[in-house]
Amino acid sequence: MTRVGTLRQFEILLAVYQQGSITAASQTLHLTQPTVSMQLKKLSDSVGAPLYDTIGKKLVFTEVGLALVATAREVLASIDRLGMTLADLQGMKAGTLKLAVVTTAKYFIPHLLGNFLQHYPKVDVDFKVGNRQQIIESLHAGEHDFYVFSHPPEDQELALHQFVPNPLVAIAPQDHPLANQGILSLERFAQEPFLMRELGSGTRHAIERHLQKRGIALNVKMTIESNEAIKHSVMSGLGVSILSQHTLSFGGSQGLVALPVSELPINTQWFLARLPNKQLSVVANTFLDYVEQQGRRQLIAEMASQNA
Repeated sequence: MTRVGTLRQFEILLAVYQQGSITAASQTLHLTQPTVSMQLKKLSDSVGAPLYDTIGKKLVFTEVGLALVATAREVLASIDRLGMTLADLQGMKAGTLKLAVVTTAKYFIPHLLGNFLQHYPKVDVDFKVGNRQQIIESLHAGEHDFYVFSHPPEDQELALHQFVPNPLVAIAPQDHPLANQGILSLERFAQEPFLMRELGSGTRHAIERHLQKRGIALNVKMTIESNEAIKHSVMSGLGVSILSQHTLSFGGSQGLVALPVSELPINTQWFLARLPNKQLSVVANTFLDYVEQQGRRQLIAEMASQNA
């Protein structure tokens, strides 16, 4: 093992790769920057090639560095799985569940995790939140056990587990002139100043595809990078929008109203996705069993009560 590096060097290498800098990695690992740099130099010397180049302030990993990153990820994941298997054999469910979700899912996934952890209190959770493109990048790197999408990437082979409904609804401020006019046509709604999620957002992807099929163009006035910012912008009278019902049910809807618009809501679905060739740990398998046997049902019931 020492011919190609130690486990600690692998941990440091992976942290630097994931964080994008030695400074950030040293903070994550609670090590000094000279310690991180020294261990990377030792690893580079042991393989006889540089691991990365420094271009400006950016680290660009070499082919050798990327090969070591891939190996480090596999080795450390195997050790994690071994620890979880040993804990399972000793009658405990212990280890880390690694979950990456798109931003809209952050409103309801914690409710699922809360119930799961009540059953398995020794489990830790590595919980990443990002827009659709960021989670796709995490998926390509194979960093997590599961990924939650409403629109999984179509260019990658995935094992998909249908999860819970994700209706996208039209929202406006409570005092908006359209709020009390009954059912609106989608064409009329589209004339209003519209607040759109950023490129890479699953919500934006669903909205654009839905309207393109109907030949309707939105009057987009602002592009905003978070659901919370959109909600507050709508409350402030800057425009209308279309967001997941879950952002209102779990994230609060004070000052907002869902408009009855023909051909809405956009009925999408949440999926729990995983890489089919990646071996699941004991904890990941336990989580999947929990979701399929009771977690999904409990979450749907909780969503229904929030919307009542």
